[in-house]
Amino acid sequence: MAARESIAEIKQRAGRVARALAKLYPNARISLDFETPWQCLAATILSAQSTAAGVTRVTPELFKEYPDARAMAAADPRRVEELIVRTGFFRQKTRSLMGAARKIVEDYGGEVPSEMDALVKIPGVGRKTANVILGHIFGKPGFVVDTHVRRLTYRLGFTRDTDPEKIEIDMQKILPAEDWTPFSMRLILHGRQICIARKPQCEICAIAGDCPRVGVGKAARRPRRAKSGSASTRR
Repeated sequence: MAARESIAEIKQRAGRVARALAKLYPNARISLDFETPWQCLAATILSAQSTAAGVTRVTPELFKEYPDARAMAAADPRRVEELIVRTGFFRQKTRSLMGAARKIVEDYGGEVPSEMDALVKIPGVGRKTANVILGHIFGKPGFVVDTHVRRLTYRLGFTRDTDPEKIEIDMQKILPAEDWTPFSMRLILHGRQICIARKPQCEICAIAGDCPRVGVGKAARRPRRAKSGSASTRR
């Protein structure tokens, strides 16, 4: 966290950043199309190392043929691969989708569970995906950590950790629970549009006054991916 700041000062600064981002991105949410908990989970799995646009090109037909976990559990993997090939890593994603579907059918009666402990036991579901499900489907607080969130929370001096789960814990300490999901979604948008990896646009950034710019312009101080961290998702 930023040097010489007390936890109270960090919370105050985080609150100001949260309010500023809320004005910039009032309707921030995951950029994927879905109608059910299963479809949200499946689309999020597909979004790994892919763009939201790429995922939304394949999900209409995928969900038409396999609308729920039971249908996916009984699917022909070759057909699933054919439907999702444009998202990349299609064989691995097919295994994750079908493995997740079987787990949900066998252990949860075909319904996506609404608890973190149960969600992370599903193949292909890490804490990032689980927090997406909790926040967007079940209305439960969940702080989503992707590559943009890792970068921005570090630059903002809110965490010194690089492991997604530790970042999640740090952010939960300084933000009220109701802000966890929207704040993380807004960081993702801000990371895509303004606080980009190679050259952040600090001169036009609405939160520049509350950002210590940790590591900016100092390559040696930029965070590296923790070996135990989950794969990042481009959305």
